[in-house]
Amino acid sequence: MNRVPADAENAHSSSVESCPSLRDVPSINPTQLMARIESYEGREKKGISDVRRTFCLFVTFDLLFITLLWIIELNVKGGIETTLEKEVLHYDYSSSYFDIFLLAVFRFKVLILAYAMCRLRHWWAIAFTTAVTSAFLLAKVIISQLFSQGAFGYVLPIISFILAWIETWFLDFKVLPQEAEEENRFLIAQDASERAALLHPGVLSDGQFYSPPESVAGSSDEDSEEKQDSEKPIV
Repeated sequence: MNRVPADAENAHSSSVESCPSLRDVPSINPTQLMARIESYEGREKKGISDVRRTFCLFVTFDLLFITLLWIIELNVKGGIETTLEKEVLHYDYSSSYFDIFLLAVFRFKVLILAYAMCRLRHWWAIAFTTAVTSAFLLAKVIISQLFSQGAFGYVLPIISFILAWIETWFLDFKVLPQEAEEENRFLIAQDASERAALLHPGVLSDGQFYSPPESVAGSSDEDSEEKQDSEKPIV
């Protein structure tokens, strides 16, 4: 009769000791996820994406390359000063290359303004510049007399046409899809962080866990031992 309470108490104490405390259970903390979201937002506020920066560099290369070809053409025709005066001051649509240079400047200004300064995420600006470039070059090749002026009559219109369409392809198939994918990843991460915050609003502090004082546990053990000694038969 006296051994049953003692065994029950020992079993209860052993089960309590074997149970892990709540402090040992790992909690879901969205701190790392929020740090990634904040870094993404900071990067969006400070600068443009890498693929958009590459596109802007290619637009700048377009302008510089057409300018270089036009300067070479001026030298080939008999000197920069005399040819520049002939093509700019005495402009002739059928024989001058100055309008092709202005077309490259037009593309550069519109695309840099739209996709670097305004950070436009639509294709209408590149579609407008490519359409204007293609229409102007086709009309110039058909109407003007560029083919009778040597190799530059072929090189400048063809290079300008190719660069304009490469810019269109690069923006439509590289810049816009990649930025849309990064934005979708950001929205998914933000949604996951909000769900984690709702499921786990905060980590419980140590003060919220109740643990009985050691003195009470010690006194209960001593009381049980005294009760067992008192219940023993006196010989």
